[in-house]
Amino acid sequence: MKDWASPIIATALFAFLSPGVIFQLPGRHNPVDFMNMKTSWISILVHSIIFGLLLLLCVVILHAHLYV
Repeated sequence: MKDWASPIIATALFAFLSPGVIFQLPGRHNPVDFMNMKTSWISILVHSIIFGLLLLLCVVILHAHLYV
């Protein structure tokens, strides 16, 4: 059996935390922009840090497992 939790969680977080898709931290004109589909280098850095922390929380700390 293979544990599918890590790839599923990583893919979902990557899709939802891509800068400009749902929200962007920091935004170009506001602290938070919603669905503007534009990004900046600082926004990519902030979103990658949030991605890493949430992935660490879900996979390492909470020990999420899905065996198929």
